[in-house]
Formats: sequence, C-alpha cells, structure tokens
Amino acid sequence: MTTQSYLPVPPGVGMEENFLSLDDILLSQEKLPTRTECVFPRLGFVEKTSDTRDIPEGTKMEMPLWLSKGLYDNKRRLVSVEQPKIYRQGWRTVFSADPNVVDLHKMGPYYYGLGSQLLHFDSPENPEIAQTVLQTYIGRFRRIMDSSQNAYNEDTSALVERLDVLERSLFRTGQAGLNDFQRWEKGQASQITASNLVQNYKKRKFPDLEA
Repeated sequence: MTTQSYLPVPPGVGMEENFLSLDDILLSQEKLPTRTECVFPRLGFVEKTSDTRDIPEGTKMEMPLWLSKGLYDNKRRLVSVEQPKIYRQGWRTVFSADPNVVDLHKMGPYYYGLGSQLLHFDSPENPEIAQTVLQTYIGRFRRIMDSSQNAYNEDTSALVERLDVLERSLFRTGQAGLNDFQRWEKGQASQITASNLVQNYKKRKFPDLEA
C-alpha cells in the first residue's frame, strides 16, 4: 500500500472555489481581458505599455481572475470584463460542431473552471457560455473514459496532453479504476486483515482464558 505525503484537495464545483486546492489557486491566476471604467490614480506603472502616472479610463489590459473579480462590482463598476476568445461565438460554434477536435490544454488548461468563473460577470452571453461548457464536457466525456479504459499499459502522453486539467483528472480516475479491476481479477487486491486493536485484544484475552 502506497502512502502520499500530500493528499490533493479537489477544486471547487461550478462557480465555487476552494483555496486549499492547488488547481483553484492556479486557476485564479488566469488572465482576463478587461477595460477600466474609471481612472486608477498613481497606478500607471502597472501598465507596461504606458508611461503615464495614472491608468486612464477606457484602458484595455489583462488582469488575473482574482483581481478582476475583486474590482468588478455591479454598484460601482471599476472594470468591465470581456470574454476570452475561446468562449466567444466563433469558438462556441466549433465546440457545438465537434468538441473533440479542440486541444483544450493549448487553448487554456482551465477551460471548464474559467468558464464557470466567467458567470460571476454579468453578460448577455452567459447562458450560451454555460451551455457550451456543459455540452463540451458531455461531448468529450465518453471518449476520455473509453480511452482511459482501453489504454492499459500504453503510452498515453499524446492523448493526455490535449486535455483540460479537469479532463486529465477524469482520465487518471478512469485508469486507476481499471488498474484496481485488473488487480482484483488477478487476485492481487488488498486482503482484509484484523486491525491492531483487535489483535491486541485477542492477545490479552487468551492468557486470561488459560488462567
């Protein structure tokens, strides 16, 4: 039986985040295209393409997800967030035609997670984005699981490198299930043994009976 010094913490589900999860921490660093809706005084040094003291209203810049969420407020909107290109209409058409042809890891390793987080920002396209993300997952799920079950003891690097982070986790889960089944068929599954508590109890009990 193998032991791990670190037990992975699963990411949050949907729009929720789990900041004990390394995947969610990395997801929060994903860049979003934004546009400032007011002047940001004395922050001109943040924008590398500008030599002004302030960041003027209407400046387009990329911000990490965590900062974009912090500055986005319906009551006093400091920034507006644009959709990354993979979530726009052109790519949604590609996904609706055949989601399996897209290299999700190349386009963005957190496609599902970032797509869910985009729903925090008000946009008329949010229903379409949510539907596309869901249908993409459904459309790619069967192929991923079939591949994980039919690639026993084979090199799967070429296949896995095209998968989103969530899909890679799904693939590993499928392979782990297959490996456990193969071990069970060969009689190599873990044997049930008595716990130390039961064994110690028997050791104490038998001398009492002999006496």
